[in-house]
Amino acid sequence: MTLEKHDLVHEFPESRDAIHELKMNNNHFSRLFDQYHDKDHEVHRIEAGVENTSDEYLEVRKKERLKLKDELYKMIKDHEGQ
Repeated sequence: MTLEKHDLVHEFPESRDAIHELKMNNNHFSRLFDQYHDKDHEVHRIEAGVENTSDEYLEVRKKERLKLKDELYKMIKDHEGQ
């Protein structure tokens, strides 16, 4: 089973510069980015079999990751539109 990368740069490679700029200059974005990164690593560890949890727990974490990604994406697009 091949595990996909879900870090923001892989998800939005065309927005690499905006992501970097927002991480450096926007505290709210930076906090959400860190939360997303932590959530993504947790999901990856579970999917890789490093951690064992229930399917329900994994699904909740994936939904939390998706919510964070949606919020970060909106911030990236708003920034790029300036």
